[in-house]
Amino acid sequence: MPPAVHAAFESYLPWARAQDQSDALACLRQRFALPCAADGRPLVYLCGHSLGPAPLGARALVDAEIEDWERLGVLGHEHARSAWIGYAEQLQSPLALLSGALPQEVIAMNSLSVNLHLLLASFYRPSATRSAILIEAGAFSSDRHVVASQIAWHGLDPGRELIELAPRPGEAVLRAEDIEQRIAASGPALALVLWPGVQFRTGQSFDLQRIVRAAHAAGATVGLDLAHAIGNVPLSLHDHDADFAVWCSYKYLNGGPGAIGGAFVHERHHRRSDLPRLTGWWGHEAATRFQMRPEFAAAAGAAGWAVSNPPILSTAPLRAALPLFAQAGMQALRSKSLALTDYLESLLLQLAGAELEVITPSERAQRGCQLSLRVRAGAQLGRRVFQALGRRGVLCDWREPDLMRLAPVPLYNSFEDVLRAACQLTEAFRNGSA
Repeated sequence: MPPAVHAAFESYLPWARAQDQSDALACLRQRFALPCAADGRPLVYLCGHSLGPAPLGARALVDAEIEDWERLGVLGHEHARSAWIGYAEQLQSPLALLSGALPQEVIAMNSLSVNLHLLLASFYRPSATRSAILIEAGAFSSDRHVVASQIAWHGLDPGRELIELAPRPGEAVLRAEDIEQRIAASGPALALVLWPGVQFRTGQSFDLQRIVRAAHAAGATVGLDLAHAIGNVPLSLHDHDADFAVWCSYKYLNGGPGAIGGAFVHERHHRRSDLPRLTGWWGHEAATRFQMRPEFAAAAGAAGWAVSNPPILSTAPLRAALPLFAQAGMQALRSKSLALTDYLESLLLQLAGAELEVITPSERAQRGCQLSLRVRAGAQLGRRVFQALGRRGVLCDWREPDLMRLAPVPLYNSFEDVLRAACQLTEAFRNGSA
């Protein structure tokens, strides 16, 4: 490091290490396989908002399922150490805890986009007068594709029926009052609001209860994309009265690449006879599922929206990860998360404030683990700084057109990680990102 940056690192290091030594959650870091460089040097892994690292317990659980497959074949459905029939149901209680739901309101199934399609098939019911869907401008592209295709599936024009709310000119994030006002203004035509818990690009965390209340007041249904929220921020889906929600499990839940996704359906919808759904045999009630009757009898709760039996090998790692949340406690994780992002933002402002803009809101309630950074000199330099960070052993990510995203995750990141990342980022600027 340049002398000035090295001096800053050495002066801050004792404080960071003291925080780590007193951190009651620090022991959880040893439960993960954190990536290393080719020479074995540990990387500073700040990319859990994209793919969480592997829980060390995941390998044993996957190996156990393969062994049972080899040993039992089809009999593993009933006689594996964790019987494959009912495998997904083992995840209902821990997922309910993380989502603030009742166990029967959640189900592990499919992937996020498939689940969104399935639930929109039930909850997006456009009428002659109420057919629009509201999303945030710059929504994750998969969500936008799903919503646009659902609108077109009903023979409607996405160019007319898809409403996208952008921040005010010159601002990077959305104001709560602007969301409420747009919902109210669109109300008579609004069929559904689909909103993220945390916006993937900016890292902005939203007051979901406020959004649900506004949408219901306007006569609209509310669905939530929790890909960047579950395992990141506390959630209260049942009490906040959301109609449905979907998520993936490979980010903050550390379920592995392509891990099984999840869904929430509020209990008030479970027995609605007027609510259509796209059905499959695994959504049939368990007691008569294997009688293969032609009539469909939905399983109780959100499980009635399942269509296929769960992929065991891509569900097993999630069974290793979820107990770690229970061990830590979501409130303790949230407290550490806020402390880590506070520290990262403070260091960045001190060391590289002239070069960087932190676009994630500074208000604690409006952010989770992630800070999104924009290089003031432009995207070209920003990409070079991002690439230089990788060479210096800091793994984060880049989102077009001009954002770096760094996520210190409380399950496995430390205050020393944050300090090293901030100093390496400063060094990248000092060296012109060469």
